[in-house]
Amino acid sequence: MRTLNLIVRFGCELAALVAFVWWGWPLVGWLVAVAVAVMWGLVVAPRATHRLPDPSRLLVELVIFASAIVAFYEAGSETAAGVFGVLAVASAVLVRVWPEPVA
Repeated sequence: MRTLNLIVRFGCELAALVAFVWWGWPLVGWLVAVAVAVMWGLVVAPRATHRLPDPSRLLVELVIFASAIVAFYEAGSETAAGVFGVLAVASAVLVRVWPEPVA
């Protein structure tokens, strides 16, 4: 189950970037997606150089995921927003139950 959750979590990270690009196409979305990817890599990712401790890390994750939900909704896909929201929040909570491998 832990491995499945990590796969879902990675999929949610990628889906969030897709949401930002889709919402802000052609330029703004790419800039937002790159900024989010850099921030995720710096403070949230398992091998982040300045990884935040919980609950700060959980708060950053939830803000990013909530923003992606809004981006999906604003881009015209309410279904994607709903499915993404359920998977992202569940994965964010479950990664605290089954911790990620941290380098």
